[in-house]
Amino acid sequence: MSRSLRHGALAATALVFSIATLSACGAGNDAQSLQVRPDNAATAVDSIKIQNLNIITQPEPDAEGPAVIAATLFNDGTKQEVVEKVTLPGTDATVELKPAKGKGPLVVPAGGRVIIGGKNNASAVIENGRQAGADGSVQTVAFTFSETGDVALDASVVPATSFFEGFGPNTLPSAKPTATPSDSATPGEPSTGQSESPAGTETDPAAGAEHEAATH
Repeated sequence: MSRSLRHGALAATALVFSIATLSACGAGNDAQSLQVRPDNAATAVDSIKIQNLNIITQPEPDAEGPAVIAATLFNDGTKQEVVEKVTLPGTDATVELKPAKGKGPLVVPAGGRVIIGGKNNASAVIENGRQAGADGSVQTVAFTFSETGDVALDASVVPATSFFEGFGPNTLPSAKPTATPSDSATPGEPSTGQSESPAGTETDPAAGAEHEAATH
């Protein structure tokens, strides 16, 4: 075989190998990236897979209020798995779990999945969201399953903005009232034209907060 023919054969072989490699990578990426952002934490232990894990805090960095955990849990086993608890190791934060419908344990059915976070899905709420860490940091999240046991992985702490807006906390803090002193008021003396509110007509701050939360 001449040198030119050998070079042509080698080039053709390299081209076929490159196409095959790219095709395999493309298929793998498509399979793995379905509903999963590539920068989100994911892991697999035994029959349990956890994907798309994030801790989502209040949209404003100085706002106080709950945070939530968002994730998708897959169970490839033949037995259902109960999520017994979720913790944030190294913190005092507590996580309240609720299934998508009704009360009871959070169950990942055999051969099925459970989405945590977002409208009409199961929820995992951190009451004091700032215990989860500052936005942009990383916090370990540990899931305890009835069959598999503990599965821990690191999650990004992100605010409920942009892509994560629809998955953030349902309860947002109400605005703090701003005092507006009267121009005619004299220090130490009551302002003219103002009277005390009649009994029973004061605004309940709790009711206002509930109304504000309901509007969100």
